[in-house]
Amino acid sequence: MAISFGKINGKAKKGGADLLTLVDGDNTFRMVGDIVARYNYWVKSPEDKNIPIECLGFDREAESFKNLEKDWVRHYFPDLKCSWAYAVMAIDRSDNKLKLLNLKKKMFEQILTVAEELGDPTDRKSGWDITVSRKKTGPLAFNVEYTVKQMKIKPAALSEGDLELIKDLKPIDEIVKRPTAEDQKTFIESNVLGGKDDTVSEDVLDEFETAEDLA
Repeated sequence: MAISFGKINGKAKKGGADLLTLVDGDNTFRMVGDIVARYNYWVKSPEDKNIPIECLGFDREAESFKNLEKDWVRHYFPDLKCSWAYAVMAIDRSDNKLKLLNLKKKMFEQILTVAEELGDPTDRKSGWDITVSRKKTGPLAFNVEYTVKQMKIKPAALSEGDLELIKDLKPIDEIVKRPTAEDQKTFIESNVLGGKDDTVSEDVLDEFETAEDLA
């Protein structure tokens, strides 16, 4: 179950959506709908690809590790740790298209701080566009800094074009589906332990941007 912005803590995650890729320089977007709270493992495939698999021990709605379901990643890879992987649908202001945004933890913490003063950014009438500056800070893929430009934020209602764009917006849980324990087990045995990952790059990896998502 997804969480409205007003109820989310931001602490402790492709399903039919284009990806909003944050580029160097300024990126402006408007978050819409609910936020999916999740944690992902990154598992190495036989071809040395990093495959994201959702941690089933983490409860999306409660934003806590309840460990109520069998987690087959922990069963097969007991030393592997999962990492923060929240996501939301957003209108990309570079082309005004609706896309899936994988949130960056430190960036989202800044958004939560701004929201303490300005309110819910996902509100259709009083929400606000967010401008984030992306800057490389080193040679590694995860050497990236994200800064929310608070001075550029101006609360405003969604335009008629925006409302038309999101009129058929599905719940985020339908866009970013949570696997069952059996789904997880089958996927690991077929694509990780089974020695093949033919479909991984298209069906799984395209939900994520680059190696910086591992950080």
